Amino acid sequence: MVLIRPATPAEMQRPVEFTVDDPVASVDEDKFREEAAAGRMRPEWTWFADDGSRIVARAVWWGRSDSERPIALDCLHVLPGVPDRAALATELLLRGHAEFGAAPEFILRLPRGWREEPATAAAVAWRASAATAAGLTDAVERLQYEWTRAAGVPAPSDRLVFRPGQDDDFLAVFRRVAVGSLDFATQQDLATIGAGRQARGDLEFYLSCPGERSWWRLAETTAGELAGFAIPSATPYHRNVGYLGVVPELRGRGYVDDLLGEITRVHAADGADRITATTDVSNTPMAAAFDRANYQVTEVVMVFQAPSGS
Repeated sequence: MVLIRPATPAEMQRPVEFTVDDPVASVDEDKFREEAAAGRMRPEWTWFADDGSRIVARAVWWGRSDSERPIALDCLHVLPGVPDRAALATELLLRGHAEFGAAPEFILRLPRGWREEPATAAAVAWRASAATAAGLTDAVERLQYEWTRAAGVPAPSDRLVFRPGQDDDFLAVFRRVAVGSLDFATQQDLATIGAGRQARGDLEFYLSCPGERSWWRLAETTAGELAGFAIPSATPYHRNVGYLGVVPELRGRGYVDDLLGEITRVHAADGADRITATTDVSNTPMAAAFDRANYQVTEVVMVFQAPSGS
């Protein structure tokens, strides 16, 4: 008989012994304690499967320190001796979702070329099966990028002029750049909740991020025509590209490079030595822009999520 239960406060202070033997990114004891101390991992967000003598599975969700409920599943492991790892993992996820009143996305971090590694592919397979069974039926693969000082700081754009703007200005541009976007999440939101709610949600999300609102820039051509915007942002750990977009009527002119360059310069001027970014594998123009800007791929991120609007 296996008991599905949340962690105790004591277990957050002294993580239980749990040996992970598959090649999927994990949360080690030091990281677990650090996140727990910061309130980003909590007893009520950490669920165990206990067979009475030891912990045989765990699901660890993550959120910001001010989050009311978790944002993402950060760690899912089942010991290899369990007869049906996917089934037990599904139970953990369903129990957590029921307690949270929501189904946070599941983020799985992988090395490049993971499909060619049998052990890694197998580790992904049972987790994907569990995620799907627990209602996280939409899956998207993303590339995680990183800029460091060694890549160099790009020169200022000679084609675009950047200026600050009010929230309403950015709200209007969020709505415009979403049209024809190759980003999977944006496409889903447009189809299910509409352009207005989608734009408002994006604005509110980036306002809630740790980055400074003063970093945000509207972009105009030298003739004064609105070209798009650049939103440098941050996570609780490091600087982040955030969001950038070109209005549909000016796409195909390479302005994405100018916008990404401005974000990089803003962060570099403020002392950042590392900037991270992600884009969907299917968004090949954005991936190409990161490549041109000397951002390096550090890992592949698989994201499993509930259908938008569910």
